This record gives sequence, C-alpha cells and structure tokens, in this order.
Amino acid sequence: MITVQNIMDYMEELSPYSLKMEWDSVGLHCGSKNTPVRKIMLALDPFEHVCEEAAQWGADLLLTHHPLLFRPIAAITDESTIARSVMILVRNNISHFCAHTNLDAAEGGVNDVLAETLGLCDAAPFAEGLWGVMRSGYVPEQSFQDFLAFVKKQLGTDGLRYCDAGKPVHKVAVGGGGCSGGWQEAVKNGCDTFVTADIKYNEYWDAREKGLNLIDAGHFHTENPMVKALAQRISAAFPEIEVKISESHTDCMKYY
Repeated sequence: MITVQNIMDYMEELSPYSLKMEWDSVGLHCGSKNTPVRKIMLALDPFEHVCEEAAQWGADLLLTHHPLLFRPIAAITDESTIARSVMILVRNNISHFCAHTNLDAAEGGVNDVLAETLGLCDAAPFAEGLWGVMRSGYVPEQSFQDFLAFVKKQLGTDGLRYCDAGKPVHKVAVGGGGCSGGWQEAVKNGCDTFVTADIKYNEYWDAREKGLNLIDAGHFHTENPMVKALAQRISAAFPEIEVKISESHTDCMKYY
C-alpha cells in the first residue's frame, strides 16, 4: 500500500527540503502521512477550483508547486478562498503536499525543465546566481524575433512582454516564475537573453542598457512545464497509482 509518506519520501529525493528558501512554506499542508494513495492530482496551484476538481475525481493527494498555506490564517471559514480550499480537502479526505523553491532549485526541477523546453544545450546552474535556481545554456544563434516566436510556441502562451537589446540570441538564462531580479546575474554570466516572469518596468530599461534581451513569458507558463514532467516521473515510480494533471487550472492572465 502506497501512502502519502511514500510520496513525500520520493519528493524529498527529487527536491530536498534543504534546498528551500528560508521564507518558503513547503511540505505537507493538509492531511495525514498515513493516508493510502491511489490517485494523485497535480497542478501548479492549489486554488479552490483545483481542490474541487480533485474532490470530484476522487484524488487522495493533491500535489502542487505553489503552497496552499503560505502565510498563517486566523480562521477556517467559508469567507476566504484559502480556507474554503482547506475545507474542500478536509471534507474529502484529500492530503495536500507542495514542493516550491526546493523544486525550483532541484536538479531536474522547474528550471531544468524550462531550459529543456526552450531547447538549451549544456544547461547548468549559475556558479553564482539568484538563489541557485537559475540556469543558463546555449541555443543555435538566431535573431531575437525568431527566438520570441519559439518561446511563445514552446510555452503555449498567448503573448510575451519583452525588450529587445539589439543582440542575436545564443547564450540564454532562464528563471521560471518570479526570478526577474536575477537579470544582473544573467549579464554577469555573459548571457545575451533572459527568459523569466514578473518583470518590473524599470528592469526592462536597466537590462536593455546592459545589452540583455529580456522576455517575460508569464509566471504560470514558465513553471507549468514542470507539472507534466513531474507527473511522468511519479507515474514511472509508482505505476500502481493513477496520476492526473488538473484540467481546470490555466493561467488567469489573458491578453486582449
């Protein structure tokens, strides 16, 4: 019998707890380590509609990248979406586990998958970099416009925000999610292009001044490729368990 503890042990092998940042909240957020697991649903976020989907499907475990309980909440009532999510999980005996910044930094985690998705060769962590999560590698030299089209297609996003520093693309840095503050590390490591998300207004100007092409491909779309990769790994490790990726969870940010 596979239990939540067995899945937690496996996730510790993939994304050790020691890799998480001090401020982060990862691990088992709801449920029991002893709960038998027959069905696992994966998603990027444990939003209320995802919890409802997990309950309707009959999941025993909801495994996400982003935390359910990031900050303490004062009460579990139906007056907040986080509390309602917890209530759905408890009522349906669904455990919730998340691997966040530890999965960002882990070998084979969020940023290795992002690098692979974008075709980076010889991708590796920065010798010195933002939290140890960023990766850099090489693509065949190409125009920035061609690379933009490739990124958009590979990540399945409806649009990209970017600034063109006037350089062709060859050495690329990636930082899935909110890694925009690492653009200076990308410059120091000789990158001409940086793919990330949540870029601030002034960062576009500052990066362009330093000769760095900057691409904001969205928080969801730069991290979501990891979900499919993780689902495949869990399925291979636990073939007796049914694994499903949430069908209801998509990026809420749209382009008009």
